[in-house]
Amino acid sequence: MGEVQGQGYIGQALGAADLLAVSYFHALTYRPNDPEWEGRDRFYLSIGHYAIALYSALIEAGVLPEGEIPTYGMDDSRMPMSGMAAYTPGMEITGGSLGHGLGIAVGAAMGLKRKGNPAFVYNLMSDGELGEGSTWEAVMSAVQWKLDNLICLVDFNDQQADGKTTDALASGPQAPQWEAFGWHAQEVDGNDLDALVSAFDTARHLKEAKPRVIICRTKMCKGVPFLEEREMAHFVRVEPEEWAKALAILDEGKPV
Repeated sequence: MGEVQGQGYIGQALGAADLLAVSYFHALTYRPNDPEWEGRDRFYLSIGHYAIALYSALIEAGVLPEGEIPTYGMDDSRMPMSGMAAYTPGMEITGGSLGHGLGIAVGAAMGLKRKGNPAFVYNLMSDGELGEGSTWEAVMSAVQWKLDNLICLVDFNDQQADGKTTDALASGPQAPQWEAFGWHAQEVDGNDLDALVSAFDTARHLKEAKPRVIICRTKMCKGVPFLEEREMAHFVRVEPEEWAKALAILDEGKPV
């Protein structure tokens, strides 16, 4: 998809690929042919610019057809560069104005509880959103309402448009901050599939009536060494001849 447009948030997509794989092929309950099935787990993409990553997961899951890949970012495509719920099956919310996803997830989790629906709500957000006041209002609300059907996933890649996240507002140990508000918090290597599976299982089967967060430490451009080395990777520049090189490296490292 990035090669189609010659650009895209591929650094984030590669870094978050493992946590999306565990979400869609281990944890989430859904029906590929019925994206609006009432019994589904909801997956909210607060970070709308990660849409390229979620499209990949939805294609692998059978929600979107692989044949639409060449339409990515084109006029009238169901896969715009920033995720929009009105366009794309399986895209639950329109993200992109950062700091709103967790608040929407809190509302959805409350609604599901009131309807007696046992589904989970997953909210994928960025470490940059930890600097948004609205995020922490949602954190407090989730505890107030004992939302044990809410699982927040934080992609902590320590990279924002202007530099490191830890040089901005999201500094210090993360799990203790969430725990201080009353959440069950885990911090894992977000590029370790076994660690992610274990963390998701713990979050899903926790008996305590409290919301859960998994802080996923990920690496931008994971799996493509010559891109991993670049210091500024929020919107990584890939030269025309580098797309094929990157794809070849990823194909070589693909599990059999």
